[in-house]
Amino acid sequence: MTADDRIPSQRRFLFFLLATLAAAAIAAGVAWARSGPPTIGTGVVVINTSLGLQGSAAAGTGMVLASSGEVLTNNHVIRGATSIKVVVPGTKYTYKARVVGYDVADDVAVLRAAGASHLKTVSTAAAATLRIGQRVRAIGNANGGGRLLAARGSITGLRQSIQVSDDGGGTESLSGLIETNAALQPGDSGGPLLNADGRVVGMDTAASTRLISTAADSFAIPIGKALSVAKQIGAGHASARVHIGATAFLGIQVQGGGAGGVVIAGVVGDSPAEAAGLEAGDVITSIDGRAVTTPSSLTSYLLTKRPGATVTIGYTDPAGMARTVSLKLASGPPQ
Repeated sequence: MTADDRIPSQRRFLFFLLATLAAAAIAAGVAWARSGPPTIGTGVVVINTSLGLQGSAAAGTGMVLASSGEVLTNNHVIRGATSIKVVVPGTKYTYKARVVGYDVADDVAVLRAAGASHLKTVSTAAAATLRIGQRVRAIGNANGGGRLLAARGSITGLRQSIQVSDDGGGTESLSGLIETNAALQPGDSGGPLLNADGRVVGMDTAASTRLISTAADSFAIPIGKALSVAKQIGAGHASARVHIGATAFLGIQVQGGGAGGVVIAGVVGDSPAEAAGLEAGDVITSIDGRAVTTPSSLTSYLLTKRPGATVTIGYTDPAGMARTVSLKLASGPPQ
């Protein structure tokens, strides 16, 4: 056989090889089309926030509800945040996020990770399956380390009520909670409480170090309740409890309250309050004609407003002179 005789055989082999590779590529493409592209992460993400007004930062955990970047977490994880990042641990993926909405009273918030796609989502279980003594695992960004760690334990109580301290020195009440002896750490908030099948039964929310009236270990919001709030937020349905979109911003820090009003402890620079001439030591007595007696009453009313809205503040200055001022609210961090 001459060299010329071998050429057709070599060509046939090359054709066979190319055909085989093409068939494999087509098969892979069909499989990809059927199952979709590979998912990213485990369904649990790290949330890092910058608290620009306080000059600090914070960290927490979130659960992916939609592959396009809808993330469920606690409201207190993103409270006061001037910027938010969602990180998929163990991958190169980091996304800027915005707050879609939140419920202060139920401590639930929903974020949207910008540009996210193909994220793995969490699987949930029905609340009816919960029982005392059931083994569970809490997954979260323990101590803000950027890694997902597990705390194992069991359910020790159902339908529990607690009080937790807030950043303003007051307290907030949470009810209907799952109580466990899984040792939660700062940074675990917003993460999943999993059953033995790896399905989410709750959202980790509070640990004994933050509790006022009970010595129990840890608490989680039942996932059904958290998802109900998330559904309302996703639908854009604002209410007396649920705030949708950007937060109206006055630009003050307050201390205490009483029949006389709420004392301004400080004023944020370049804020509507500063532009209106409000100063530390002034006592806010009303807003739009409504009496203000506690910081929460002021915050609750402001949450019903949109950035750009005009409000009228009644206050008493340090000399005891009653004054009023109208100002336009800016856009600020979530409450």
